[in-house]
Amino acid sequence: MNTQTLDTTKLGPYLATHLDDFNENITVEKFPGGQSNPTFKLTCGDQQVVLRRKPPGELLPSAHAVDREFRVIKALGKTDIPVAKAHLLCEDESIIGSAFYIMEYLDGRVFWDPALSEVGSNAERSAIYDDMNRVLAALHSVNIDAVGLSDFGRPGNYFERQINRWTKQYRASETEHSEAMETLIQWLPINIPEDDGSIGLVHGDYRLDNIMFHPTKPKIIGLLDWELSTLGHPLADLSYQVMAWQLPQDGGLRGLLNVDRKALEIPTDDAYVAKYCERTGRETIENWNFYLVFCFFRLAAILQGVKKRALIGTASSAEAESRGALVEPLAAYGVSFID
Repeated sequence: MNTQTLDTTKLGPYLATHLDDFNENITVEKFPGGQSNPTFKLTCGDQQVVLRRKPPGELLPSAHAVDREFRVIKALGKTDIPVAKAHLLCEDESIIGSAFYIMEYLDGRVFWDPALSEVGSNAERSAIYDDMNRVLAALHSVNIDAVGLSDFGRPGNYFERQINRWTKQYRASETEHSEAMETLIQWLPINIPEDDGSIGLVHGDYRLDNIMFHPTKPKIIGLLDWELSTLGHPLADLSYQVMAWQLPQDGGLRGLLNVDRKALEIPTDDAYVAKYCERTGRETIENWNFYLVFCFFRLAAILQGVKKRALIGTASSAEAESRGALVEPLAAYGVSFID
């Protein structure tokens, strides 16, 4: 099944009925990248919106929940967290073959290289990282009751539930034996830190290329890709972002290993974590390596799903096969952080 195109036969009339200033004459452009839910830019005259859909075909249980994505960005529209405006959710699969939602099109910059090689000055690099830190701290400070998300996930035992979930997802998409993944699956459940009671809205995939910045300023205008969002432990988001920086820049991993951060005025792990703790009122973080190991495992399990979908032809991106090849290296990195 082709995830790179979008059948507009029924979509055009549907949008003409449900969106102001839209008619059946729409043009479609698929956004590059993205391994999960295919995302398209729709244009009608001078109006532009974004459509995000479930991929067609057989899917893993609980994956690709576009209805949850729509719910969270609509709820956060009432806060100062930068998100695109949520327009409508369509769960009628007869329109394009799967559920989808429509949101505001944001015109800004998305950076793929964590060294920010496209950015012209060190001052701007530093400011970009600081705004990522600020928005992450603000997200974890959202009053979930006030925005109507108190039932968006189960409170408590977040890491136990996540390890169980991603182990099941990994097993469901397993294509070959990985000794490193087996090591992580055994180690993680018996090394979970004592639950400190922290609960907040977590993005689930908080990283540089899921963030849109202002066209000219080092300011975030939109957090993207909320598929993995839930109620959980805030340190899962923080450690996920820091985990990615431990990776090399080659092989499609896009990390900061061996990058001279001081020369680029990109914060060290310790400085970034300390600033987050200052902003959220957290004094210390114990068992930090556990959170990093968990994040390596979780990302490897996610990419195993991408790999399986590439094999059966339902992956969203043309890069899916190469991303799937990263499962074993990521698992090996996770094992290396156990000690």
